[in-house]
Amino acid sequence: EERDRRQMPPRGGVLFAGSSTIRMWKTLAMDFPDHSVINRGFGGSQLADSVRFSDRIITPYHPRQVVIYAGGNDINAGKDPDLVFGDFVALVKAIHRDSPKARIAFIASAPNPLRWKQVEKVKRLNSLVADYCRRHGLTFIDVFPLMLGADGQPKPEIFRNDRLHMNDQGYAIWKAAVAPHLVQ
Repeated sequence: EERDRRQMPPRGGVLFAGSSTIRMWKTLAMDFPDHSVINRGFGGSQLADSVRFSDRIITPYHPRQVVIYAGGNDINAGKDPDLVFGDFVALVKAIHRDSPKARIAFIASAPNPLRWKQVEKVKRLNSLVADYCRRHGLTFIDVFPLMLGADGQPKPEIFRNDRLHMNDQGYAIWKAAVAPHLVQ
């Protein structure tokens, strides 16, 4: 909000919202130079936070597309995947209430070494969201399998030392996965 007071981004951009994985994607503008991208990720956020603050982090920009990455913090906080899915649906409704023509894309909740014990819940959330996206004309970007090695475990080389957040190699995977789904 402070940055917006100094210079408001142009309307009609591609807005990335969600947790710290979005906030830490420092190369968004360079990765997608043909798009006016807006990064509104914030650390520790859950899907319910994006719903609660949609009028502050999404609505003011009148985006043509919203790319969402959230859900992992929710599951880590002990929320059931079905409840987290409900928050996703609420966020979709909030976005479309204020920007009815905005396209919505959801980046699958990703596997990571630190939270690997939660992988079945992550898969359940992804399944629910992917099905909803198919039925409602939204985009589901499935990065999950791209982040796994031949052994079926998260690729350790794409994560920072915290084993949670991605490094440049991880973001390169996401860049390639997300690029085809951005609307002009």
